[in-house]
Amino acid sequence: MKFKVFFLILLLTVLSIPQSQAADTGWRYWGYFQAAPGATKWVAAMTGPTVDVADGAVEGWAFTFSNDAIPDAKAPKVAPAFSTICGKTKPVAGKKRIGVMVDFGSSVLRPKGESTPRLIQRCVVADKDALGIEVLGQVVKVRAQGSGFICGINGYPAKECGVEIKTPKGYLKK
Repeated sequence: MKFKVFFLILLLTVLSIPQSQAADTGWRYWGYFQAAPGATKWVAAMTGPTVDVADGAVEGWAFTFSNDAIPDAKAPKVAPAFSTICGKTKPVAGKKRIGVMVDFGSSVLRPKGESTPRLIQRCVVADKDALGIEVLGQVVKVRAQGSGFICGINGYPAKECGVEIKTPKGYLKK
């Protein structure tokens, strides 16, 4: 009986928390996306960039935002197109070609006092066993935490690393 009363009180407490509270804040960070060879849509990476990347794939990074109400980070705004990024780069024996796209995100996510850099699209010729982080490092300067969490790409953002912010206008669904 005591358990049922406790459970009922707990349930009422949870239900009385306003839904908007979950959407008040969220996290601004670098999201990692991948497109397998031949793919035309981004897929959120379920692991960090310490995985093998296939020849003909496109790796995507987007400065993004998510929270409980907006759990899906926004992928790079340009669709992955290996032929567009690497079409003029000739294959090299014993190497692999990988497209890399870095989208610095919407201006509403920009940290105060910083400028949003332009989209980067480059083709990388890498060793056959190169991992995602090594491919990214051939295109941009990467700042990461000791755990491997990517904090900055090409100096953006300058200092922060995955900070909690108020949900930007335009991210909340009406």
